[in-house]
Amino acid sequence: MNRKAIPPQDRLRCACQEARSRSAHADGYLSNNSAHDLYLADAIQRSAMKQAKDKLVAAITGAAQGIGRRTAEVLAAQGFRVALNDLCSPNQVIESIRSQGGEAIGQVGNIADESNVKEFVRRVYDQWGRADVLVNNAGISLISPAERTATEDFRRVLEVNLVAPFLLAKEFGQQMLAAKRGCIINVASIAGLVGIAERAAYNASKHGLIGLTRTLAAEWGGRGIRVNAVCPGWVKTEMDAADQARGTYTDADITERIPMGRFATPADIASAIAFLADDKLSGFINGHTLTVDGGWTADGSWQSLRLQQR
Repeated sequence: MNRKAIPPQDRLRCACQEARSRSAHADGYLSNNSAHDLYLADAIQRSAMKQAKDKLVAAITGAAQGIGRRTAEVLAAQGFRVALNDLCSPNQVIESIRSQGGEAIGQVGNIADESNVKEFVRRVYDQWGRADVLVNNAGISLISPAERTATEDFRRVLEVNLVAPFLLAKEFGQQMLAAKRGCIINVASIAGLVGIAERAAYNASKHGLIGLTRTLAAEWGGRGIRVNAVCPGWVKTEMDAADQARGTYTDADITERIPMGRFATPADIASAIAFLADDKLSGFINGHTLTVDGGWTADGSWQSLRLQQR
């Protein structure tokens, strides 16, 4: 068996068993050296159990692809156990993480459904007994002129992009408040900071998510929970591909507008999320909106002036 595929705690357990086997004598007593080996074996096992118990856990929604998938991979590489939710099966991501020695579980379900949210939280706590980080990443887009946007479509975007993060923050937050520690990261958008035409529902949901972020940060910051938001600009993901397939914009529309002249990658956003998830690096950051847009919202130039700077 590939040693990398064996979880660290299992390798330590095997080492303990080997040490006990070596230390046992046929006549039923232990030499001084063997007693020392047994003591070390027990110490190793106790240490492994403590490390397993203390290992951080992150729950990530929309984790089967795009930003969510890359976030799961980055946090797993940093030692987090990860619980993944998506409407599509996250099994491919789980298998990839496990092949690298990480720990991952998954759930397929609509997080706009409160019963699915409760089931997701229950699975995480039944599996690991804790959740240290919640990444509210799942979201949907809707490109439509406001006057032609159907009411049911508007409501659906709000349900997924705003109500669902509230439900998840509420359920995980209750557990985090009891533990007096935790971190919630909401993946909002620059569409939550500025208006973008033909995206009334999406803009409203992301503006609301930033408002929710700040409110929870104000309520829970003094009780051990940090709540922040990441605001990506345009990212090369499956969502972008679907939106472009409808003919609503092109790559050039975006790259000519961004001072850095390129789309963000899922890794760009995942790195920002990982920064906010790390108490050592961002332990006093609370209620913040971290913009990761290549300078989009900083640039007020008109198009000809903008392109002169290339």
